[in-house]
Order: sequence, then structure tokens, then C-alpha cells
Amino acid sequence: MSSLLIRNLSQIATPLGNTAARGAAMRSLRVHEKSVLVIRDGRFAYVGPESDKPADLAIDEDFDARGATAIPGFVDSHTHIPFAGLRESEFNRRLQGETYEQIAASGGGIASTVYATRRASEEELVANVLTRAQMMARYGTTTAEAKSGYGLDKECELKQLRAIRRASETSPVRLVPTCLAAHEFPPESRNSESARQGYVATILGEILPAVAEEKLAVFCDAFVERGVFSRQQGEMVLRAGAALGMIPRLHADELSDTDGAALAAEMNCASADHLMQISERGIDALAASNTVANLLPATSFFLMADKYAPARQLIEKGAIVSLSTDCNPGTSMTESMQVVVQLATLQLRMTVEESITAATLNGAYSLRLAEETGSIEVGKRADFLLLDAPTYLHLVYHFGVNLITSVFRDGRRVM
Repeated sequence: MSSLLIRNLSQIATPLGNTAARGAAMRSLRVHEKSVLVIRDGRFAYVGPESDKPADLAIDEDFDARGATAIPGFVDSHTHIPFAGLRESEFNRRLQGETYEQIAASGGGIASTVYATRRASEEELVANVLTRAQMMARYGTTTAEAKSGYGLDKECELKQLRAIRRASETSPVRLVPTCLAAHEFPPESRNSESARQGYVATILGEILPAVAEEKLAVFCDAFVERGVFSRQQGEMVLRAGAALGMIPRLHADELSDTDGAALAAEMNCASADHLMQISERGIDALAASNTVANLLPATSFFLMADKYAPARQLIEKGAIVSLSTDCNPGTSMTESMQVVVQLATLQLRMTVEESITAATLNGAYSLRLAEETGSIEVGKRADFLLLDAPTYLHLVYHFGVNLITSVFRDGRRVM
């Protein structure tokens, strides 16, 4: 067994536990001053003062952190990274005053990415996923969920999910796949209600069974929204996915209140994501459940929206809150969880401690990985990052720059 000592740390700051933190507990970080980490076979073997390190814990390698602060690796639990094509021209059009609806009507929006992703080969998608995973790792992410949803037919949804599987073999970031065939109706199925129902039938009868047969996804997701999938349709998709062994997640209450958060809680979904338009009923439902309120402030910021998810209400009511990038080509083109943590404090009014907990342990909980990662504790996977900072507070205080000097996943330096 090989052991690695990380010494000369200014601080180690981490949430604790094998489950999610709620309410006031989200502000509780364990802070070790002037301590060390010992990693054995990819897991934390010791955390604390070097003078208290067990004498029988032999060290094979020594790493000088040079006064850095260690925090857990970020867990980005909502991304759309297996796509082709970029939409920077649409972004520029929005800056000049065009609405998303106008851009979509001219062939842009999700449809633009669907066309590009359908044309791309599986090899191209693998390369794209790896490029984005490398960027994620550069900014501190060690685990990320990755959704399909830009194929919108059986062949291309499977192609996206296969690309995630292949990329995960060499990715610096641990990738967790989600089938989001119910992301939008494909261009060829938007002209009538019968065509839309036909696509729902395709998801239920063809796409989800094929995904399950190849074991391509851990989770199944749906976008319940006005003009997209109805509450009833979303529920049908998630129940079908669950029957095939996929854990449900839900895009909920992003652009309008569709009672999505309450549906997610009723179905015991792993997460209800976005939540900019969540109702009091939805907040209460999440607070009374184990469904994570996954907030994506970079999306509101990138869309120049006035509305952000009500993080303070969710936390104070007792909901589990996590944070993610929503990395996608149209509404949140960023791989940086550092930016998300900064927006969570400066726009959602979360404390730095709450934001770190939401971006690590609670994200891991939503991916069903909290027993393995999300905190710096003996026995867990050694997923952590080093900040060029004397304290964890600099993560937000010193904003707009990349403070990360090293990223470790499973005890191996990946960035």
C-alpha cells in the first residue's frame, strides 16, 4: 500500500458526514489549522496535526502544499457536457436585445445544438466531453454529472451516453451519466400535439429501455416546463426510468411555476434543479423531503435575469441545497464551480460555508455518492483541491481568478 503525505497546509476546511447537511448545519465546517493529510491507496488515511499522525502510518511520498488551503473537490451535479457546436453568436444576439424566443424561432436555441450533436460522431463527442472535463478539473471539480438531451432520438441519445462512458475511462473528473431524453421535443415532433405525444411514447418504449439494456445511465431526468414537457408527461418519463432502475432527477420551476418541485419531492427524486420560480408549496415540499434543491446561479447570471432561486428561504426552511454549473452551450457556458460558489454568495446570499457545503457534500449526496466523496474524512476517496490562499474565505473574497494550484482525485494529482 502506498501513502502520500500532504504537508505545509495553512488550513483544511471541510463539511463532515456521509449524508447531506441542512439548515444551520450547512454553515458548520471542520477547520484544521496547520495540519496534514495522509492518503493511502486513494483514500484519506489521516487528517490532523502532523505531531498526532500514527507512528505506524508509513509515508512513501511527500508533497509540499506551500501554505495552501485544502477543501474537498467540487461536485458539479448538473451539467450538459456531451454536446457538439457552440452558440456564441446567439449569445451576442441576446446582448443586442433579441429574446430567446426570437432566436429559437430562427432555428437557434436547443434545436441548434441538437442539429450539431446529431451530426457529430461518437468520437467527436468523446473528445468534447474530455475537453470540458479537463476544464472542470482545472477549476476544482472532481466529480460531475453529465446529461444527454441533445440527441432527442434513440440513436443520438445513446451516442451521447456512450460518449460519456468512453470519456470516463480517461477523464480527470469522475463522470456520472444521466439520460435526459425528455429535455425538449425534437424539431420534427413540435408541430402538433400528436407528434409530441409520439415522442413521449418513443422515450418510454424505445429510448429508456435501450439505455437500461446497455446500463448507460444512473439517473433519468425530465424538463417539466411551460411549452416543454407537462407535469404529467414528466412524471410518466421519470416513473418509466425508475422502473428500469434509473434514479429520477427533475428540471423544475425554472421559467414558470409548474409545481415541479412538489412533483420531485413526491417522487423522491434525487434533485429538483433550477427553481427560480419555485412556489411556497414547492419550498415546503422540498424542505420536508430528501430531494436536493440544486441551484444553478450561473444560469440566471448568464441570461442576465433578475430572478435567482430563493436560496435563503430554502435553507432556512430546512431543504437540502446544492450548487452546480449547468454547463451547456446556450444558457450557462462555464465549467467553473469557483464562479458558481462566488455567485451563490454574492447573488443568492449564501454564506461561504453554506456555499462550500452545497458545492461538495450536498452535491455528492444528490449523486448518491456522499459516503464516498464530498468531504475530507478518513475512509473517503481522496478528492480535494489546494487553494493558493491562507483560508477558505479567499475562495469568494479573492474573486475572478483561479486560486487552485492542485487538484487530486482518488489521491492522484490530476491538475
